[in-house]
Amino acid sequence: MEQKLTQDAEAGKARPRVLLVDDDRELCAGLERLLRMDGFEVTPVYDAKDGYARATDGTFDLVVLDVMLPGGDGRVLLRRIRVESEVPVIMLTARGDEKDRISGLEAGADDYLPKPFHVRELVARMRSVLKRRGPVAAAPSSMEMGDLVIDVASRRVQQQGREVALTGTEYEILLLLIRSYGRVVSRDEIAEVCLGRPVGAFDRSVDNHVSNLRKKLGAMYEGKERIQSLRGAGYAYTGGEAA
Repeated sequence: MEQKLTQDAEAGKARPRVLLVDDDRELCAGLERLLRMDGFEVTPVYDAKDGYARATDGTFDLVVLDVMLPGGDGRVLLRRIRVESEVPVIMLTARGDEKDRISGLEAGADDYLPKPFHVRELVARMRSVLKRRGPVAAAPSSMEMGDLVIDVASRRVQQQGREVALTGTEYEILLLLIRSYGRVVSRDEIAEVCLGRPVGAFDRSVDNHVSNLRKKLGAMYEGKERIQSLRGAGYAYTGGEAA
């Protein structure tokens, strides 16, 4: 009787919702079947665009993300996800060298597993990450930073009650800088996350977007530079603190 009650309680538990982002459809089908047998609810997607949209919609407890994807590098995709969400992420890659592992962890991965792997190891790592991270908090619908109020859901920015008209790229850069408050964000990271491409040494695209943000929001806030430029390093948002 006690064993049956335990089984019934286990059956009543919510199944962890896992997003699987990998272009290998055969691998996804096999993993989906095996992970469901282990008590996970699995949704597969096969490219970077769909991976970003689903990973940031707030419906998943864990993302399993391949490094090599159609439409983008998984590590760049992870940096974009981290602007919007703290959902736990395990990265998969066919390349298991130390540089790839470190770059994935630096991009914000919770764990890193090289291919080929045994599904039991993946399950163990998934359960470990979920236990370590705990429930995923819902992303705030709005946030305040100094004189700015950002409505994340509608992608609108207000400054002292006045709406500021930003382009999509300007908004992405502002959100990345604000969510990275306290650290310098390199031009390369801004370009990869917000422009979706690397920039060359003479490409001023990032600098031009930051210049436009300064013009629209004001270069200074309470006697300090709103967006500080650090030569050779990148940019840091210094215009106030989160409310």
